Amino acid sequence: MSLEKQDVDIHTSPEKEQVEVKVVKGNEAFAEAMTKEPPRAWTRPQMLIYAFSIIGFFCSTMNGYDGSLINNLLQNKAFKEYYGVQSSGIWAGIVSSMYQIGGVVALPFVGPAIDTWGRRVGMVIGAGLVILGTIIQGTSHASQAFMGGRFLLGFGVSIAAAAGPMYVVEINHPAFRGTVGAMYNTLWFSGAIIASGAARGALNVGGDYSWRVITWLQALFSGLIVLFVFFLPESPRWLYVNNKKEAAKAMLTKYHGNGNAESPWVSLQMHEYEELLNMDGADKRWWDYRALFRNRASVYRLMCNIAVSIFGQWAGNAVISYFLGAVLESAGYLNNIEQANITLINSCQQFLCAIVGALLVDRVGRRPLLIFSFTACCVIWLGMTIAAAEFAKSGGGINSDGTARQGTNHAASQASLAMIFIFGSVYSIGITPLQALFPVEVLSFEMRAKGMAFSSLAVNVGGLLNQFAWPVAMQNIGWITYVIFTVQDAIQALIIWMYIPETKGRTLEELDEIFAAKNPVKASLAKKEIGLNQYGDVVDVHEV
Repeated sequence: MSLEKQDVDIHTSPEKEQVEVKVVKGNEAFAEAMTKEPPRAWTRPQMLIYAFSIIGFFCSTMNGYDGSLINNLLQNKAFKEYYGVQSSGIWAGIVSSMYQIGGVVALPFVGPAIDTWGRRVGMVIGAGLVILGTIIQGTSHASQAFMGGRFLLGFGVSIAAAAGPMYVVEINHPAFRGTVGAMYNTLWFSGAIIASGAARGALNVGGDYSWRVITWLQALFSGLIVLFVFFLPESPRWLYVNNKKEAAKAMLTKYHGNGNAESPWVSLQMHEYEELLNMDGADKRWWDYRALFRNRASVYRLMCNIAVSIFGQWAGNAVISYFLGAVLESAGYLNNIEQANITLINSCQQFLCAIVGALLVDRVGRRPLLIFSFTACCVIWLGMTIAAAEFAKSGGGINSDGTARQGTNHAASQASLAMIFIFGSVYSIGITPLQALFPVEVLSFEMRAKGMAFSSLAVNVGGLLNQFAWPVAMQNIGWITYVIFTVQDAIQALIIWMYIPETKGRTLEELDEIFAAKNPVKASLAKKEIGLNQYGDVVDVHEV
């Protein structure tokens, strides 16, 4: 909520009430609650919500470990020799893409699992499938079994990665939803860091253990989710629409109202639940997807959800995440240990940048961060294209058989490496925190679980293109691949500027009025002048 306090108090006579005028971006009911009961970030109930959110974050950590593991395996000489493959090419694309294929196949099951049994059970189902996939991979002796395990990982992660952010966003206090929700996807890097660190350490072990050990570690965070998730409270919104209104109010009273059932925050949310949540909506029918296409506002919401989900996959990050080994080889970094060190350092700096970005989402806003990051990614890929082209002129790059050749232009090689790190920074600041938060925010409750299945579908379809196209492109056209990313990022930045609305400063239910507007972007950026009396009640509202 953006509040701009004006130095004006309106007094017409001593008998009339004093009115304080503020200019706000967002909903006046939210502003009233902020004034009457300013939220405190470090109360005991809020600390408990943070602790509950950590279990939800594990879905992201699990995704980060599982998703980035293949990059580390494709840099592992023992793994490549065991299956007779290179770090780029068709096999690399197929084994990597099984993760995305599993996610696509999971689409019909995501919404029903989360809507029928709740957000917590959704996380358990996803984590359980990840454990099963890990067992298959860890005991595999053939590439087909390894790929089958990876398919199950993708299937399970698709469910958990929808349930996790929904749980985190729905249980958090409205005033802290943005920051905590944005933290969810930053924990992807904690998984990536653990994967990179474990892979780096396992290289000292040597042999098959150097890749089997890190494969078994995929079960770590999924196991923690299964162990602890039922100690957590359920989402109050899910409780409310499943005829557990008293349980929903009790949860809000305990954690959002600090034990006060008359808290403005409890009253605000319960009133919105009563007014806006459908007790017999499509979320009660596993087969009913009509809520996603019911009217213009619903379709607009879904398009925003899908756009941000798939744009995050098409910024060029997939090459860095999954095929960094091939990128480093094209830049002249051929040593296994050297590649592992670069991967680990890159993951660490991206994690730190993502945390900074998460802390900015409620200060700067969602739109500015997205526009900045995609524009910056465009510029960086342009620089990467130039540096890689210069390195190729000196004889460096990747041969048609997937093997690398060393060039002589060390300045261009170092410039390429610098671009990799800079790309990771700007991507992590603006795109990483919002990849999970924004798609959840833009969907109404009735749409949310099934809509997040479409978000998962978009991510995985985008990922399939990444897995099949880019390794082959890197092998056949090398640095020219980066030109595609340059153009894509420019187009995506323009689309966000034109069509993606701002969501900060409102509860999830208050976003209905934004998407019902003729121009959602304009409505989301509009300012209001509100008058508050000495009790914090809104007594007057004007459009600015």
